[in-house]
Amino acid sequence: MVNRPDSNKARLHRHKRVRGKINGTADRPRLDVFRSNSNIYAQIIDDTKGVTLVSASSVEAGFEGNGGNKEAARKVGQTVAKRAVEKGISEVVFDRGGNIYHGRVKELAEGAREGGLKF
Repeated sequence: MVNRPDSNKARLHRHKRVRGKINGTADRPRLDVFRSNSNIYAQIIDDTKGVTLVSASSVEAGFEGNGGNKEAARKVGQTVAKRAVEKGISEVVFDRGGNIYHGRVKELAEGAREGGLKF
C-alpha cells in the first residue's frame, strides 16, 4: 500500500511558518490568497485590528466565467486592487497562503499589481 503525503497538511505547515514572519498593519495590510480547486479568494486584512478591509472572489454574484483558471485569478486580483484603491490602500504585504507562487496565485498577484497595489 502506498502512503501519499497530505499536501494540504504541508501547505498549512508552510502557511503557518510564513505567517510568523509577515503581518498586516494599518499602514500595510496583508493581501491573503486562498485557492481551492474550483475558485480563488482574496482578502486584504489588518491584523492589528483583526478586520477584513476588502475582499473579492470568483464566487461573487457579478463574476462571469470559470472560477478555477488563470483568467479568473487575474480578474479577482484586479477587482481586489480596485476596491482597495477606492478605500485608500495602495501598499500591501502579499501572503500566498502556503501555496507556490505559480499559476493562479501568480496571476492574482499580477492582476493586483495591474490594479494599482504595490508589493
